[in-house]
Amino acid sequence: MVLLLSLPSVCFPRRPSLLHSTSTRMDLKAPHSEMNRSRASFPDFNNRKLPILLFDIMDTIVRDPFYHDVPAFFRMSMKELIECKHPTAWLEFEKGTIDEVELARKFFKDERPLDLEGLKNCMKSGYSYLEGVEELLNALKNNNYEMHAFTNYPTWCEMIEDKLKISRYMSWTFCSFKNGKRKPDPDFYLEAVEHLEVDPANCVFVDDRMKNVEAAIAVGIVGLHFKNAETLRQDLSLMGIDVSDNEVNQTEDNLY
Repeated sequence: MVLLLSLPSVCFPRRPSLLHSTSTRMDLKAPHSEMNRSRASFPDFNNRKLPILLFDIMDTIVRDPFYHDVPAFFRMSMKELIECKHPTAWLEFEKGTIDEVELARKFFKDERPLDLEGLKNCMKSGYSYLEGVEELLNALKNNNYEMHAFTNYPTWCEMIEDKLKISRYMSWTFCSFKNGKRKPDPDFYLEAVEHLEVDPANCVFVDDRMKNVEAAIAVGIVGLHFKNAETLRQDLSLMGIDVSDNEVNQTEDNLY
C-alpha cells in the first residue's frame, strides 16, 4: 500500500498562506513550452484549490527504463552495469552540470565508447505510464487540483513529454536539471514551496523512494510513499482529496 507519512486526515484551507522567504527563485527555463508551465498556468493564483500535489516522475508516474531495459541494452546485468559505470556522471547530468555529450564521454569508468542515440532510443521506448496512474491524474485534473512534477531527472524529461504528454496533467515545474539540486536535498523542497507561495503543509508530495518522502516531511510537506496507483487513490481520498472521475459521473448523469 501507499504509506501515508502524516496525519490520516488533513484539513487544507481554501487560500494559501504566503511565505516570505528570501531564497533565490529557481530558473524554470526549458526548451519545450509544455515544460515551461509554472504558476502562470493558474490565473487565480491566490485562491487555488488546496492541497497542491507534487509528484515524483520515475517509477511513480512513469516506468523507469534504466532499471528495466538499460542493462539488457548494454548486455549486462544490473550489478555489472553499476560496477562499470562512472559513479557520478548520471547525477551530474541530472543536476544539469554536464550535457549529454559529456555524459556519453564519461558514462563508463574506462571511458569506452557509448552509443548515445541507441541509449536514448532504449530509454524512450521504455517510457510508459504506470498502471492506473494516468486515470488517477485525469481524475485529479478534472477535479481542478494543481499538480507539479518534482523530479530528479536530466533534460531527457523532454523525451518523456514528447511521448507521454505529462503536461496534460501537471507542470514540469521542479526538475533537478533546471536548478542544480536533487532530492532529498532540503533546499530543493524549500525552493519549491517558496516558488509556489504556500505553506508546506498545503502541499502533498508523492514519491516511490522513502528517503525522498522523509525529506519532504522534514520541511513540513505532507508525504506519501508510492506503491501503486490504486492505493495512492485510496489514501488521497482518505485525506479528503477528491479522486472521483467527474467525466464518468457527468456522463452517467446525462443518461437519466
